[in-house]
Amino acid sequence: MKAKQYFEDALRAGLNRMELPWPDKALIEPPRERKFGDYSANAAMLLAGPAKKKPRDLAEAIAAELRAHDAEGQFERIEVAGPGFLNVTFAPGFWHGILADVSAAGTGYGASDQGHGEHVQVEYVSANPTGPLHIGHGRGAALGDSIARLLKKTGHDVSCEYYINDAGRQMRILGDSVWLRLRQLAGQDIPDLEDFYRGDYIKDIAARVHRQYPDILNMPESQAIDICFREAVDEILAGIKQDLRDFRVGHDVWFSEKSLVDAGRIDEAFADLAARGLTFEQDGALWFKTTEFGDDKDRVLRKSSGELTYFASDIAYHHDKFKRGFDRVIDIWGADHHGYVPRMQGAVTALGRQGALTVILVQLVSLLKDGEQVAMSTRAGKFETLADVVAYVGADAARFLFLSRKSDSPLEFDLELVRRKSMDNPVYYVQYAHARVHSMLAKAKDAGIAPAASGAASLAHLSTPEDLEICRQLERFPDVVASAAQALAPHVVSHYLSELAAALHKYYTQHHVLSAGAEVAAARLLLLSCVATTLAAGLDLLGVSAPERMDQVSEDAVPTAG
Repeated sequence: MKAKQYFEDALRAGLNRMELPWPDKALIEPPRERKFGDYSANAAMLLAGPAKKKPRDLAEAIAAELRAHDAEGQFERIEVAGPGFLNVTFAPGFWHGILADVSAAGTGYGASDQGHGEHVQVEYVSANPTGPLHIGHGRGAALGDSIARLLKKTGHDVSCEYYINDAGRQMRILGDSVWLRLRQLAGQDIPDLEDFYRGDYIKDIAARVHRQYPDILNMPESQAIDICFREAVDEILAGIKQDLRDFRVGHDVWFSEKSLVDAGRIDEAFADLAARGLTFEQDGALWFKTTEFGDDKDRVLRKSSGELTYFASDIAYHHDKFKRGFDRVIDIWGADHHGYVPRMQGAVTALGRQGALTVILVQLVSLLKDGEQVAMSTRAGKFETLADVVAYVGADAARFLFLSRKSDSPLEFDLELVRRKSMDNPVYYVQYAHARVHSMLAKAKDAGIAPAASGAASLAHLSTPEDLEICRQLERFPDVVASAAQALAPHVVSHYLSELAAALHKYYTQHHVLSAGAEVAAARLLLLSCVATTLAAGLDLLGVSAPERMDQVSEDAVPTAG
């Protein structure tokens, strides 16, 4: 945080002038209560012994040193409290300087280079192309896309990837399912199989394939099933890509599992593990010594039948990722993969990249409709598709709600709440704050009042507790972005935006703007425009729009002083 860093720099310089070292366990943090200042430091208590002084006496001496060198008047108060805490309160002019930072950066406010160009791959969604994306996939999609945005904002070189599972047993079942439905639609009396996909989308694909290939029933069955499989994958994958575009989610790379096999990448990964002495043959199968990496038993890579396991393909895929030059790989998986995480991380360690894989688990979403939970099962055809949900509530509402809680916490998605144009709707609450500012700016323009320039003398009018509280909130944003990126936690941003919106709505109830006099109005318009800029920057990190006007919004939804 800028204020915290400024205090630390001033304190370090003061201690240096007093020929005192910086204590290793020094803490600078906000005091428990705002009345004690903006920040508090324990340096005097840590240095009292070596300096052979009482903690309070040393604190008073340090405070005097800081006051003597505060030529720019950035501190309003420098006080000693308790056993020797050094408390500082920044002057209003310091907080006004934050408005210059926001104005200069625009929607780039909050950007940093903390990533130092680290090459990061974020893989998310990666749903089997066996059916449309459901609401659970949507949560992972929003999370992955927002994490990528955060990492880019903080100076990382990011590549987003979707892993297409177009090989293996599930895909064979897909081809068989379409083929069975096609024959049933053609009038053949064939019973349903127990283990196949039943959704209506399978019937639709089967009907289209039959129209496109009218002689398919006369083809050899293996050829017909291959056509059914290929057409189904192409159609479902095209639908997935469209659903993601509508959800404002993109990927730089769509990586085919089948391409791993065709290019010999799986054999390359096996050879790498063998060279490290980590594979062995037993009972005609190829095994990986996962017990050397904390697993409860060794795992099969290639069965005695020659069939590859999912684990084998995943190892080869991650082997390929690191060969492409990524410094770090972030995978976003469903919570049902919990037991698979240490096994995969062990495999990455075996490949010589210990600590380079981060797996984020996304808990289930409970979709509520009319108070009833909607069942979701791709195989049974009982699911609410992501496309249906986005069409019903909008991408903004869905994304904001998905990102409002930690990904490892279960989430209830209340369809009716996020459709409601009211302050109970969390995304509406934040977007409304942004739109209100722009509405005020438009009225000000019509009245011939422009926001003050940053650094203008009129900013001295921003002296109320609410003015300074909003400045403090704005000053926090870069730190919020940095911590959210470091923790891979977009919900930190959504919580901040809700707090900033709350401060803005409260401000409207307490202070006049356009009717407060020319200089006061200009100063407050600058303050509010900086709030809007910061809200827009934060919403962009969540992939949520920042509208300048909201149609059919009730003007009395939030009281205002005008």
